[in-house]
Amino acid sequence: MPGLLLDTLAGKRSAKPPVWLMRQAGRYLPEYRALRAEKGGFLDLVYDSPAAMEVTLQPIERFGFDGAILFSDILIVPHAMGQHLEFLAGEGPKLSPTLVDTDLEALQADPSRYEPVYETVRLCRARLSDQVTMLGFAGSPWTVATYMVAGEGSRDQHDARALAYRDPGAMQAIIDAIADQTIGYLCGQVEAGAEAVQLFDSWSGSLAPSEFERWVIAPNARITAALRARFPELPVIGFPKGAGEKLPAYARETGVQAVGVDETIDPVWAARELPEGMPVQGNLDPLLLLAGSDELEKRCRVILDAFADRPHVFNLGHGIDRRTPIAHVDRLLACVRG
Repeated sequence: MPGLLLDTLAGKRSAKPPVWLMRQAGRYLPEYRALRAEKGGFLDLVYDSPAAMEVTLQPIERFGFDGAILFSDILIVPHAMGQHLEFLAGEGPKLSPTLVDTDLEALQADPSRYEPVYETVRLCRARLSDQVTMLGFAGSPWTVATYMVAGEGSRDQHDARALAYRDPGAMQAIIDAIADQTIGYLCGQVEAGAEAVQLFDSWSGSLAPSEFERWVIAPNARITAALRARFPELPVIGFPKGAGEKLPAYARETGVQAVGVDETIDPVWAARELPEGMPVQGNLDPLLLLAGSDELEKRCRVILDAFADRPHVFNLGHGIDRRTPIAHVDRLLACVRG
C-alpha cells in the first residue's frame, strides 16, 4: 500500500495532509551535527552512502515525517559534469572553473560521482517503511546553471542572467547539457528506489517573464516529459521559488504533477489560480518556524484552510533554518496532525 504522501501526490485528498520539510535532514538536528563532526566535510558525507542514509533517516526516526528526502546537494550534477566542487566554511559552495571563463566542452565529466547517491537511495529504501515515501531530487537547469556560470551563489544571479542576454546560444547549450544530465541522474534515483522526485529551482525568481519561459519552464517541461515517458506513474514536484504570478503558467506548462509554493505567495491566491485538482506543497515561512511564536499555529491553520479543497502536502516555503529548535518542529507537527 502506498503511503499518505504518495497518495496525495497522485491526486487524493485526505483529512490530514502528509508532511515533510525541505532540508529536514541537516544542521538543526543534534544527531546530524554529531555525525558531521565524526565524518568530516559536507561533501565527504554526501559521498559516504551509509552515512548519507543515516542522515536521510534521522528526521524520519525523530519526527515520523511522511517523506524521506535524499541527503545530497543540487551541485552533484556540475561535479559529475567535470567542475571541481568544494564547500568552504562560512562561504558556501565553490565551483571551478567557472563557465564565464571556460567552455562547457573543456570539462572532463565523471559520471561515477552519481553512484554513491544511487547507493544512498537503495539503502534508504531498504530501511524505510512502505508508508514513508522516498523522495529523490535535483536542481533545475536554471538554478544549477547560475552556480556553474559564476562558480558560487549570488543575490541576483548577475553573471548567469547577463550571459543569457549577451549570448543566449551559450546559455542554451549549458541549460541543455544540465537537462540531459538531470534526466539521467533522476532516472538513476528512481531505478534505485525513489518513488517521487522534486525539481528545485531556487533562483527562478530572478528572471523576467520572457526569460522565465525559456530558462525555467521549457527545460523543466523537457525533464518532466522524459521522466514520465520512462516512469509514467512517477510524481514530479516542481518548486520554482520566487515565481510569484508566473507560478500558474509553470504549473500548467511544465507537466509537473505537483507544485511547491514558497512563503511569499498567498495560499488563498495559489489555491484559486493553480490548475484545479493539482496537488500543492507548502508553504509555511521557515523563519516563522524558527521564531515559534503564537503566530505559528495561526499561520498553519490559514495554510491548511486555504488548501483544504485540493490535495495538499504540508511543507515549508523553503529549507528549514539550521537554528530552528526541535521543539518548534514538534509544535508544527502537533498543529498539522491535530
